[in-house]
Amino acid sequence: MAMQLRLEFQRSAVADEVAAITAVVRPVLVGLLHSLKREVVNEAGGLENVKLKMLSRLYRPGDGDCGLCFEYAVHDAMNRGEATVLERLIGALKHCKIRGKQTASILFGAEKSGGLRLIDTARDRLTDDSRILVGLRGQPPKLKQHLKTALEAMRKQEARELLPWSIRGIWKADLFVGCTDTDRWVATTVKINPAALEAAPGLRIGVVPNREGATDIIRRDDSRNLIICPIPHDYAFMQVFYEGWVVARQFLHADAQMPGEAFLPRPPERQVARYLEDRRDFPVVDVIAALGPLAQPELLDSTQRDASVIDAPVAGTELGGGETGVLEAPMPRITQ
Repeated sequence: MAMQLRLEFQRSAVADEVAAITAVVRPVLVGLLHSLKREVVNEAGGLENVKLKMLSRLYRPGDGDCGLCFEYAVHDAMNRGEATVLERLIGALKHCKIRGKQTASILFGAEKSGGLRLIDTARDRLTDDSRILVGLRGQPPKLKQHLKTALEAMRKQEARELLPWSIRGIWKADLFVGCTDTDRWVATTVKINPAALEAAPGLRIGVVPNREGATDIIRRDDSRNLIICPIPHDYAFMQVFYEGWVVARQFLHADAQMPGEAFLPRPPERQVARYLEDRRDFPVVDVIAALGPLAQPELLDSTQRDASVIDAPVAGTELGGGETGVLEAPMPRITQ
């Protein structure tokens, strides 16, 4: 399935909090929209027709929602050149012996319902010779030919046995991070809770928030064969992400109205909530697009290109006639 992605690359420093929070609220809204169950989206007329005010009523908070939005935000930040994220992941890639100048991230995720697996941009960025590095001796496996097996492995134990031993755990990855010019990639797990990091054959990088008082050094965890990549917090990406997450959740909790001052006491957060309230009657995908010009002028340079989605049979996605469900609407475009 073809779709359009607009890639955004950071060109200057963030000038104010409102612009920064506005920028991060956009991928948070994308994550929350994609957390809706398939049947709920279908009843609303598809992803592109879910209005912001309806998202507040259709969305049901879950324990993994912040983590889902964090995965998407890290993926989005890396692809648009967010400095505090990109620099950290470039450092982690060097630990994995991956060299190159054209870094990229491929999203490997699932709907909250478990009904759909997405590999964002995989067909565009992977070649038949793309290799996945696992930190072991020997020829690295070719990634592209094992993707669909990895998808099936999410729900079937027997499919996991079909993967080469060295990458038997890549179905647990959230992202594939690497360099397109050298065509080398690593399976990456992204966890909002560092305690949830786990080892699996083929996983190489673990992206986590940096905790107060903890070291932010990119380091190797020999016990899990992972390169731990903490994302900076104070006055950096994680602080802005959490602020954007709070604005989105409090706004939806208030039935897509301006939350009370006790819920959003800080003026920059309330300003972004006003942007959302003014647009509550519009589809979420249109609101995401409309917020682009409200971010800092000239913060990002944008380029547009084709991307594609791969999906595979997953339990609980059968439609009438026993057909396997597929993505019925493209991922909302994050555009300026």
